[in-house]
Amino acid sequence: MSNSDGKPRRAAVAANDRPGDTAVDMERIRAAVREVLLAVGEDPDREGLRETPDRVARMYAEMFSGLRRDPREPLRKTFTQKYDEMVLVKDIGFESMCEHHLLPFIGKAHVGYLPKGKIVGLSKLARAVERLARRPQVQERMTEELADLLMEELDARGVGVILEASHTCMTIRGIRKAHSICTTSAMRGAFRTNESTRAELMALVYGSR
Repeated sequence: MSNSDGKPRRAAVAANDRPGDTAVDMERIRAAVREVLLAVGEDPDREGLRETPDRVARMYAEMFSGLRRDPREPLRKTFTQKYDEMVLVKDIGFESMCEHHLLPFIGKAHVGYLPKGKIVGLSKLARAVERLARRPQVQERMTEELADLLMEELDARGVGVILEASHTCMTIRGIRKAHSICTTSAMRGAFRTNESTRAELMALVYGSR
């Protein structure tokens, strides 16, 4: 399968394409967290840390819930509609986890598409972002997977995705640049091949700043 610009299309990730489609092993996480506390010289049995392994296990189950939820599912209910101009949803907040340090990156997604006879509920775009975000990954891959997912499921004439995020792996450790923002984009179909369409998307996203 190829994009309309002739480039091979990567299949968007579904829930069963990755490990983790079974229940989270909470006890294994608790044991691992306890070992980490011991390794850094803490006493996991002291009052303040006694329930920390359980808290962390519940947090990981929540933060990685996207591994067990199909991001395609929210996009499967569409509506026939004769509308061929851009649909854009800006500032969709998301929280994800950097797979390199297991530290969160937090930001917003701007998602635009050009319909081809059918549209999807606006909240469904946000749900797709949420499900893709809740897994360990890098922002670059999340951006491409979201664009490919929308292109395939909506059979759109074009899709444009822009993600902006602050990565705690570089704001609270290492280089410690607190105000740095990473911006990634993925353009498919008309957004990639038509400069004026791409420029319109950028103007709608950034024009008021």
